[in-house]
Amino acid sequence: MNITSLIFTGLLTVAAFAFAVGLTSWAVQSRDPVRRRLAALVAPRADGGPRREKVAARIAPLGRWLLPGSKHERARVSQLLHLAGFRAPNALAVFFGAKVVIALVLPVVWLGMSRALPTLSATQVWFLAVCAAFFGLLLPNQWLEKRVARRQKRLRDAFPDALDLLVICVEAGLGLTAAIERVALELKYSHSDLASELAVVNAEMRAGVDREAALHGLTERTGLPEIRGLVGLLVQTLRFGTGIADTLRVYAAEFRDTRTQLAEERAAKIGTKLIFPLIFCEFPAFFAIAIGPAALRIVDIFQR
Repeated sequence: MNITSLIFTGLLTVAAFAFAVGLTSWAVQSRDPVRRRLAALVAPRADGGPRREKVAARIAPLGRWLLPGSKHERARVSQLLHLAGFRAPNALAVFFGAKVVIALVLPVVWLGMSRALPTLSATQVWFLAVCAAFFGLLLPNQWLEKRVARRQKRLRDAFPDALDLLVICVEAGLGLTAAIERVALELKYSHSDLASELAVVNAEMRAGVDREAALHGLTERTGLPEIRGLVGLLVQTLRFGTGIADTLRVYAAEFRDTRTQLAEERAAKIGTKLIFPLIFCEFPAFFAIAIGPAALRIVDIFQR
């Protein structure tokens, strides 16, 4: 092996190692909850509220004409929008209007880009344009489902802290309404999604809404089985007049046991999940390092 091949192999190895280290560092930092919360507190993102409202106001009339005729489909999409945090009256119309706009824009963009590809026939260009329109109709659905999953994950991560704070507040002598208000205030910056939902529950209770109805509204807005169990427990406690502090303490202990069992289950699956990364990522690199020099030397000997 000559010196040029050695230098090229060394540079390629260093570049691959640097890329792997950078990708790992970015993945760790992006999933670190502490960094995300600090970034949100130090430099909150601007959501472009007025501009977004203007765009939604222009798209909504188009969406009203294109709403599906099936009540089941409208109810399903409305529920997903509700779980994703879109509670505006015209959210459903804006969503379907955005689907139509994206389905029209993507084929137009593709037809403009296809001029730079003269090797494609007209049939292929129009077929890909139809595929782009179909993809534009599916893209908002996938985005909405991903947004619902991310929001529910944030709510699920915040629920243990909220439950512990609620137990502490109730045991300190606060009533249910005052305890919920206190928990919402404490979680305002660390878990803003759950804090806003608890604030809505507290506002409904203070406005005269029945406490059971307000708690059931929390279940519908979050869609989490953990919160559904807590709400069912609180409703039964309020209905039969038992002690809220004892009920919350028992539920918190059971919830900790459930989380421990879930963590143990996930830990037991790690060994099986590591088989495929080891086979497809680590073993090829190991064989290349262990057998590669010998294979190159054998090839070099046979070439002489």
